[in-house]
Amino acid sequence: MNIVILSRNPELYSTRRLVEEGEKRGHLVEIIDPLKCDIIIEKEKPTIYYKDRYLDYVDAIIPRIGASVTFYGCALVRQFEEMGVFTIASSDAITRSRDKLRSLQRLSKAGIGMPKTVFTNYSRDVVEVIDYVGGTPVIIKLLEGTQGLGVVLAETKNAAESVLEAFNGLQARVIVQEYIKEAKGADLRALVVDGQVVGAMKRQGKEGEFRSNLHRGGSANIIKLNHDELNLAMRAANVLKLPVCGVDMLQSSRGPLLLEVNSTPGLEGIEGATQKNIAKAIITFIERNRN
Repeated sequence: MNIVILSRNPELYSTRRLVEEGEKRGHLVEIIDPLKCDIIIEKEKPTIYYKDRYLDYVDAIIPRIGASVTFYGCALVRQFEEMGVFTIASSDAITRSRDKLRSLQRLSKAGIGMPKTVFTNYSRDVVEVIDYVGGTPVIIKLLEGTQGLGVVLAETKNAAESVLEAFNGLQARVIVQEYIKEAKGADLRALVVDGQVVGAMKRQGKEGEFRSNLHRGGSANIIKLNHDELNLAMRAANVLKLPVCGVDMLQSSRGPLLLEVNSTPGLEGIEGATQKNIAKAIITFIERNRN
């Protein structure tokens, strides 16, 4: 099978592991920079041109598209879809998951538990917004933020108002969420492949840091999810139509609460914490669905 990984950096751990496992299983795996592809739109013959050739031989793609190139990356995935190429994440699903507000709205309608969340376009209503989510401290998140960037803990009403006014001045869209104190700076990441949780870890923020992201110095350990946590992860993946994704959640006094769903989850942290071959699980998922 000819598998293409859409990635701008061939040296990333996740990209290298997917190449390694794909080649182990006898596939031809190629890394292609999505921004160097030309989308050719022609009647009854959608095609993609890359460097010196047409990509008309591809059987399956693995999108590893960064948030900064979501628009063009998803346009490219959509073109592959029009060409009949299998993808582990559809263009529509990636777009939905990258829009935090849109995805939370869909997940809320499906009855999935999450921290109380408010989206406002008017920062002077900060007192009402804080009251809606249960008072300070509150978490303020950029809608387009990733890897913990654009996430602020505001411990007082004055701090929350200052942060909201600053974001508003930059014309940045944000959501305000309740702060789950009992989580103690930790969250859970469940890796879903083909609708099933294949690995899970608990990420703990470093001392004095409320964000648990590994990119920000957090640590990770393997964890066995309980029934409610497993159910939340699988339901969230299903609602957003992402057969392969990372589901982040918090442990709270009222059960697991969903934070977000990542359509291109990194593999380094989860494979290191669980010692499970997640890359192989993704390749075998492609084999089951492409053949």
